[in-house]
Amino acid sequence: MKIFVRYFFVIILLSTFGCKERFTPEIKDTNSKLLVVEGMISLGAVRTQIKLSRTVPVAEKGSLAPENGAKITIESNTNQVYPLVEKGMGDYESAVLNLDPSRKYRLRIISKGSEYLTDFLEARVTPEIDDVSWEAKPDGIQVYLNTRDNTNNSRYYRWNFEETWIFYATYNSTIVWESGRIRLRDRSTEDIYKCWATANSTNIVLGSSIKLSNDVINKQPITFIPHNSEKLSDKYSILIKQSVLTRDAFDFWENLRRNTESLGTIFDALPSQLTGNLINIKNPSEPVLGFISVGEVKSKRIFISKAEIPVWRVDSKVECAPPDTIPSNQASIFSNPNYVPLEEIFSPFGTVIGYSSTARKCGDCTTRGTNRRPAFWQ
Repeated sequence: MKIFVRYFFVIILLSTFGCKERFTPEIKDTNSKLLVVEGMISLGAVRTQIKLSRTVPVAEKGSLAPENGAKITIESNTNQVYPLVEKGMGDYESAVLNLDPSRKYRLRIISKGSEYLTDFLEARVTPEIDDVSWEAKPDGIQVYLNTRDNTNNSRYYRWNFEETWIFYATYNSTIVWESGRIRLRDRSTEDIYKCWATANSTNIVLGSSIKLSNDVINKQPITFIPHNSEKLSDKYSILIKQSVLTRDAFDFWENLRRNTESLGTIFDALPSQLTGNLINIKNPSEPVLGFISVGEVKSKRIFISKAEIPVWRVDSKVECAPPDTIPSNQASIFSNPNYVPLEEIFSPFGTVIGYSSTARKCGDCTTRGTNRRPAFWQ
């Protein structure tokens, strides 16, 4: 998980004006290969999903190494034990457990000769999301959320989201090279001009109503879409997921947010020590990155169309030169996957004399997304 890595390997370099001497800090790997635990124990008719990984030394490529071969169980304070099944690449999943929110639960992990355990944790029930809205700003679109708990029992909230949007290749390919010849592209199954991209939230979004008399969250900022973003070049959707935290869990995520998102100048607060709620039974001093909660997730999706917003200028993510012209007797160049044929070029007499062509990145949107329409898309 990137936010854990960003925290753990923060290096603050202080320099004074007039100092020209290069400084290369010594980076120690003393705290590499720490266990990172992501996920939550889920209530209701859903599966609990836990992801395990290890931090890696700064000098190595990649951010996290999946932790495979672990044994994970959920245990209730009434002695029920529920195993999770390994799915590969550090992912573990339970059956649909319908866990009772009136009970307490803990997570046990056995991996590489070590055993990690949480205390029994209180389950938190999450209210529904009342409304998701957006507002046009001079420099983009701000997405907001409203929610409330009439029982005043929630108070501490966290939100994640998943964005999906339509985007287009720079050039539209109407033909395809196949088996040594050019043929027309079947637009119903082979379209590579229009695609969908999906991205998950990376920042930590938290909110609290603890200072209010009523448990109400009003116009909570969720994400901001800059005015030149490709996300709103046609149509955009955001699925926001809401969960309620305990005070301890909220404090953990708030400290992590500050350490990973608020640092950058000599005037910022220094990083604080993050203490999760997983303990190595035999070695309690070992840091474990992550905080396990027991609860549920409520979600709400909205769509935003380009027609609903002010004039939107899109900056393309891909730089593309004008299309090339390929003579018909050189069409075999399209056997090279780096080239995409676009259209046939005809002579004044109606015969094909060549083809327009572009680089794959400019003529095939599937290099950055999928041409399969999402099931939820409207």
